[in-house]
Amino acid sequence: QVQLVESGGGLVQTGGSLRLSCAASGSIFFFSLMGWYRQAPGKQRELVATMVSDGGSSNYADSVKGRFTISRDNAKNTVYLQMNSLKSEDTAVYYCRGVRFGSEYWGQGTQVTVSS
Repeated sequence: QVQLVESGGGLVQTGGSLRLSCAASGSIFFFSLMGWYRQAPGKQRELVATMVSDGGSSNYADSVKGRFTISRDNAKNTVYLQMNSLKSEDTAVYYCRGVRFGSEYWGQGTQVTVSS
């Protein structure tokens, strides 16, 4: 059973930075896609950033381009989301998602709160 566990969320002031981590219980080498999504109160879950398996192609929501960076460390079976210049509208629960052999897996989420 594959498990994804997020960490690194917390409370930060506007303009600050956080790095989220998503640790997989197995090798992420076999994940064809990994990504970060977020859900703010009263809103639908939305894509933040995704990365395909070879690490060469990433996709970002327009709202985070230039501020957020997705990366992966296959040796640590971990995917990261570096978030800089945080804004109050970035406040949400952030979820990690992985696609492996046609099945998708989600983490339990980590709360990010940006205060002004």
